[in-house]
Amino acid sequence: MSPVRAAADMTRLYFQNPLNPLTHTPVGRQVAAGCELVERLTRRYGKPEFGLPETTVGGVKVQVREEVVWSKPFCNLLHFDRKVGQRKHKDPTILVVAPMSGHYATLLRGTVETLLPKADIYITDWIDARMVPLAEGQFDLDDYVDYLIEMLHHLGPDTHVVAVCQPSVPALVATAVMEQHGDPCAPASLTLMGGPIDTRINPTAVNDLAEHKPIEWFERNVIMKVPFPQPGFMRDVYPGFLQLSGFMSMNLDRHVSAHNDYFQHLVAGDGDSAEKHRDFYDEYLAVMDLTAEFYLQTVDTVFIKHSLAKGEHHHRGELVDCGAIRRTALLTVEGEKDDITGRGQTKAAHDLCTSLAADMQAHYMQPNVGHYGVFNGSRFRAEIAPRILDFIRSHPSQPEQAPAVPSRRTPVAEAEKAGDTAPAVAPAPTKAKPAATRDPLGEILLAEPRGVADDLTAITGIGPKLQTALNGAGIFHFWQIAALNEAQIEALDGKLDFRGRIARDGWIEQARKFAEQPAAS
Repeated sequence: MSPVRAAADMTRLYFQNPLNPLTHTPVGRQVAAGCELVERLTRRYGKPEFGLPETTVGGVKVQVREEVVWSKPFCNLLHFDRKVGQRKHKDPTILVVAPMSGHYATLLRGTVETLLPKADIYITDWIDARMVPLAEGQFDLDDYVDYLIEMLHHLGPDTHVVAVCQPSVPALVATAVMEQHGDPCAPASLTLMGGPIDTRINPTAVNDLAEHKPIEWFERNVIMKVPFPQPGFMRDVYPGFLQLSGFMSMNLDRHVSAHNDYFQHLVAGDGDSAEKHRDFYDEYLAVMDLTAEFYLQTVDTVFIKHSLAKGEHHHRGELVDCGAIRRTALLTVEGEKDDITGRGQTKAAHDLCTSLAADMQAHYMQPNVGHYGVFNGSRFRAEIAPRILDFIRSHPSQPEQAPAVPSRRTPVAEAEKAGDTAPAVAPAPTKAKPAATRDPLGEILLAEPRGVADDLTAITGIGPKLQTALNGAGIFHFWQIAALNEAQIEALDGKLDFRGRIARDGWIEQARKFAEQPAAS
């Protein structure tokens, strides 16, 4: 379509040239408008910007700086750093998990803009699969969950997660996995918005397609290879334009009407109305490719097998038990007229979290909104966002060992594995005894810093929240990290559930260099 687009653009410029007599005629304006429409419909739209340079905190305008604080081949973690200085009351930290379903994270610009005055916001900025070289390996649903866990480790305890649409499933899985392991960095609260937790409930057209097609059909018909000269050349992907076609076909009449109105506005010279159309569709038509393995695994486990809803979902070979969630408060939000995620599909998460106390759960159904109205628009700003912020403020991080709560169903999976009868009450995650974790560490851990504590965030892989966790465990100085031996690394890894990141990120070598700097100077 590139030659067609180029010809249309040249014709548009010709009929918009003020020196051309036809420019000022009705025919000239119609030709120019038609050519602009063709050019825009055949254009590949680049990734939009968030464009949030400032916000209002406590009635005062403050600058906002967008920065990458964590990075992997398929995702960057963006922080909207508000220049608020030292404040007496710290706002909650929120990790917004953007959907990896075709559109860029900027689709949640309105979500971030609404929450930003009241919270410290981080967001997952997923990278277009066609821009990731094949040498970086694959990325599937298990990798997605691992990414979320690593981000939560980077941000540390007392982080609240808001998952919008598709990531509701991996966010719930990540929370369950962390709770099963007694991870101190498990989120303080989890908000799921319009997510397909159980697609057997009120199935939509999206669900029906997956139900009536085998996974082999998807492999044959929607998976393609990235063409040359893209950086991801030869990577198997689910192209973004196919996802966009599916979205638009669900509301085809509305999109056709919008483009017809746009044509009329151009002919009539109504620049303001035409610009509003451009702003919306510049965002809506900007799409990214998904890795084939992530797309196919999601379709198979979420929409065809309903693995999580049936209690059969596995992560890295381990059965995921949402009944292990006890410390993470759960809020679900749905839209009354959602035609992508049917009513009740997100609410089903409460039935899975069988050990979560009633006062740590809430559900809200917003009347008269569709899928996008759940996380954007006037009703989101006026009615949904205040409820989310209130829920977050009402549920700070819970102690590592929470009291057991009577289960609403019998967790039989582990009992069957062991050959025993499952108890009626799921056991609470137990915190390791201090002596068991401190013995291998010997004299490395301190009750308080010796002199001025070092800034451990200078080590790549350690963020402010992770530094707080290390300080809480008794590590304040570079020399403590540099002196760790293998047994101590294993003990510390078990204590804080670093999942091998001490060795992976090279903490020992980095800490040794920082520890030697004062002596060298």
